[in-house]
Amino acid sequence: MKQWYESLFENYGVKYDKEIFTQGTIGECNFIEEEISYNKSSRILDIGCGTGRHSIELAKRGYNLTSVDLSDSQLERAKQKASEEKVKIDFRKADARELNFKNEFDLVIMLCEGAFPLMETDEMNYRILQNAAAALREKGKLIFTTLNGLFPLFHSVKDFITVNTKEGNAVYEKNSFDLMTFRDYNTTVFEDDFGNKKELACNERYYVPSEITWMLKSLNFKKIDIFGSKLGAFSRKDILTTEDFEILVIAEK
Repeated sequence: MKQWYESLFENYGVKYDKEIFTQGTIGECNFIEEEISYNKSSRILDIGCGTGRHSIELAKRGYNLTSVDLSDSQLERAKQKASEEKVKIDFRKADARELNFKNEFDLVIMLCEGAFPLMETDEMNYRILQNAAAALREKGKLIFTTLNGLFPLFHSVKDFITVNTKEGNAVYEKNSFDLMTFRDYNTTVFEDDFGNKKELACNERYYVPSEITWMLKSLNFKKIDIFGSKLGAFSRKDILTTEDFEILVIAEK
């Protein structure tokens, strides 16, 4: 039986690229470049690359990318876009829980909930962080965003998503946040690239900063910085607050 995140990303590449949360690519890549000191020799792994928006933008700027995703249709869309932009990227179909990279990359990115908080158990999410850590060389850096567990304690997730959605985007209904598991359960209604209307029962794990810090310390990251995450405007100046829907994490080996 397919999990919701596998069904969600079937034939959902063109429409995905029009979602409001995918519109910050340029600014986010500016931040990534700054974090690796514009070193063009850096090898970068993009886990949960989706339609390849960050990978393609970074490849256009001269970086070496290996990009993995679980979805055939998202990868197909990514390859098509990369071809149009005339950039070469090593796209691979792979499960983030089962990666085998060892000490190969200077930077690993997991952005826009590409893989990490979507898994059905905490152990699976942790395994993704383990694999990301294993893929990094000594002094390598991990940059990822995830859902801020402090946000639902003070705000309605449904209201936030409704305000930050435009016509034609996916609609999230019947949200229910579980205080025991920090998972938001919802019904996602959307139209795929072929015009088929779909309705999926979804859930995502929200994380608080102390959990993130503990997990990364257990994976031998020496420096862990956590900030608020702003669409298209990542910054080390954004102190995390309960108003931030997402967390930006920067960890160094």
